[in-house]
Amino acid sequence: MSQLRSFVARRLILGVVQTVAVVLLVFALTEALPGDAAVALAGDQPDPARIAAIREAMHLDRPAYERLADWAVGLLRGDFGTSLTSGRPVGQYISDGFGPTLLLAALTVTLLVPIGFGLGVLAARHEGRLADRLISSATLAVYAVPEFALGVLLVSVLALRLGWLPPTAVGYGTDLLGHPAALVLPVLVLLSRPVCSLSRLVRAGMIDALASPYVAQARRYGISGARIRYTHALPSALAPAVQQLARTIDWLLCGVIVVEALYVIPGLGTVLLNAVAERDVPVVQGLAVVFGVLTVVLNLGADLVAHRLAPRAGVAA
Repeated sequence: MSQLRSFVARRLILGVVQTVAVVLLVFALTEALPGDAAVALAGDQPDPARIAAIREAMHLDRPAYERLADWAVGLLRGDFGTSLTSGRPVGQYISDGFGPTLLLAALTVTLLVPIGFGLGVLAARHEGRLADRLISSATLAVYAVPEFALGVLLVSVLALRLGWLPPTAVGYGTDLLGHPAALVLPVLVLLSRPVCSLSRLVRAGMIDALASPYVAQARRYGISGARIRYTHALPSALAPAVQQLARTIDWLLCGVIVVEALYVIPGLGTVLLNAVAERDVPVVQGLAVVFGVLTVVLNLGADLVAHRLAPRAGVAA
């Protein structure tokens, strides 16, 4: 128990350090962006007086360390700043875009876990036989197809040629749950590669675990094959799979830009693209911090779960 508490404490301290590093890195990178936001907001033929007024209103005339301190204090209070282009709070942009992205992520993970783990266990049970070869070949082939190409293919066949599904979410706004047909194609594209990587990880972990000495000892004691597979071998195979699942959830929540752009879904990825196009630095900074913190938290949770499942593995940071 003391070893587990020590592990948790180390991971929490590491998570805090990583979060601080994310905030500093995001501010430094946005400061290094080329161009001047005040000039961009002033129009095509900016007047020097107008540029100076905008710089003063945006506090761009203040030293960088002062702006960093004010921004960091605001983040601690949950204040991400104000959009330069619309004057709306950045937090409102994030909350508006988080709903569609969270819905896509939740649906994808709900299908990913049973399909990915089920295919991995099935392939491991039939190692070297027809089922294993079919699953391995199919997952490798699907993983090799880029998401954008797969998305275009699905739209061309299922939406435009057959007319079974809407090609995009245009006209549905953020009420995607009320129009489930518009979610089918995006979820299929989002599932394609994570299912392949997760099932292959589970397969490899199960095969290694089933070949381990403690599983052989369990067989000698007369323990049934099903109990060996699901009670002894599967927990060890889950450790790397849980970390892969956390990375997948992180990828889904951090704005799946290609899929959202292809299917015109107003999620975080679309918000980020619009903010970059408009050079709306506070929105870009706020989204980058949210994405960074989500990554830190999800990987921290995955490390703790993996350590609990297979403490012998010595889960790496």
